[in-house]
Amino acid sequence: MSEQQIIAVVGATGAQGGGLVRAILDDRGGRFAARALTRDPGSARAGELAALGVEVVGADLDDAGSLRRAFDGAHGAFVVTNFWEPRTPEEERARPATTKEREQAGNAARAGREAGVRHFVWSTLSDTRGYFRPGDGTPSFEGSYKVPHADGKAEADRFFLESGVPTTFLQANVYYEAFQDMFAPRRDETGALVLPLGFGEAGVAAQAAEDVGRTALGIFRQGNGMAGRRVSVAGAVLTGAQYAAALSLALGEPVTYQAVSPDMIRAAGFPGAGEVGNMLQYLIAAAPDIAELIDFELLRELNPRLQSFDAWLAVHRDTIPR
Repeated sequence: MSEQQIIAVVGATGAQGGGLVRAILDDRGGRFAARALTRDPGSARAGELAALGVEVVGADLDDAGSLRRAFDGAHGAFVVTNFWEPRTPEEERARPATTKEREQAGNAARAGREAGVRHFVWSTLSDTRGYFRPGDGTPSFEGSYKVPHADGKAEADRFFLESGVPTTFLQANVYYEAFQDMFAPRRDETGALVLPLGFGEAGVAAQAAEDVGRTALGIFRQGNGMAGRRVSVAGAVLTGAQYAAALSLALGEPVTYQAVSPDMIRAAGFPGAGEVGNMLQYLIAAAPDIAELIDFELLRELNPRLQSFDAWLAVHRDTIPR
């Protein structure tokens, strides 16, 4: 067999990058080998990957030189940035998370070009700002951003376009795993299970975390024919009531959908409430456009193991709090 081509995986110890590394490991006789990039090669998760035979390399998205060395000899590179990385208030004031993500994406795009990477898969999101009206009373952040963790990534797309390296733009939607915590059903005052979500009546796309990595591997297999394409990963597009019905079947007791308005979420006052409310308002307003971007035939070609919400629940029902 010819020598395997290397895929350099940024964030290899995280959900998306880790999913890609596992997908490559599951296909050991395949075309690719994973090179796991991590800021801390001595971490427990990095050690677990090394024990499985994965090449683990230290690299930092804030250190262009380390990225250049880590990308050297790689056929492809999967790039993801982490808006939610824990940071001190001082760090956030000195460099907002959106600025950090743009700079890190630029570093990765330039390093990949210099190293001769032949295919990028860049984990991005859509710019939400076109779905908000000027003066509509919704908060803005860091100037003009409405959903900073999405808008900043969308702005960073240009670095990969400008790099000249063939790039596929991969977009995750809501994670099924959110139903294990943030979106988990709750007991109301009568003891009945309710699902309080800000989905309105919209169909909201979602997928299992591991299906993001599996889809990325499928994109690398397809090669440069995927260059310039935008792939939105989803195993289901369901309304809040339909998610509740699926949970009812999986948990063996009724779960009732309880619509919560984005305004109510913004007014809740928890850290990040304004952005979460804006994100949910975007998901409602953009639902038709998000659904149009999802190509289930392509997704199943890229990832034959793509999981529906029902299939995911069959495996994970015991992890749903109730």
